[in-house]
Amino acid sequence: MLIESMAQIDDQVADIRRAAGKTIAWLLAQSEEPLELLRRMKFEAVGWHPVDGHELNVIEQVNQTWTYLAALAAAKELLQLHPQAGGFRISPGAHAAQSLDVMSVAPGMVGVETFAAVHPGNNRKLAMDLAKLAGCTETFRYVFFISPAYPGTQRRPQLERDGIQVWSVGID
Repeated sequence: MLIESMAQIDDQVADIRRAAGKTIAWLLAQSEEPLELLRRMKFEAVGWHPVDGHELNVIEQVNQTWTYLAALAAAKELLQLHPQAGGFRISPGAHAAQSLDVMSVAPGMVGVETFAAVHPGNNRKLAMDLAKLAGCTETFRYVFFISPAYPGTQRRPQLERDGIQVWSVGID
């Protein structure tokens, strides 16, 4: 996904909201025994990919939704911080597509890892992303994350190391 403007971010967020709405409508229509409903949410393709629109299980939809929202929130900040970057390629969690979750179109300029978690220390996610970026050569390196433990959009210098900026991002 190539992001070159705030309008594109708004369009992608609208698509994510539509996919969430379809799944919530499905959930509200269910009257199954609770464990059976949870089984279907986990193992059946009754949800929707937040960006591509294909069917997938609800648990994966939840994970992908917040992964994409984190990457889009990062792109929103990056468009302001680096207007000279030529836009940003977003491929969160798709390690085969590109080496980092968000990369500037201008080669070697901006490299970013993104995630969403209850706390950035959970599963050592922040530490692993910082370690990954420490080995990267981009001029500007960032980790952006969504977490209720760090509400709002702001730089978090207390979490930084190796010249990598760390930002929490909120969802509007």
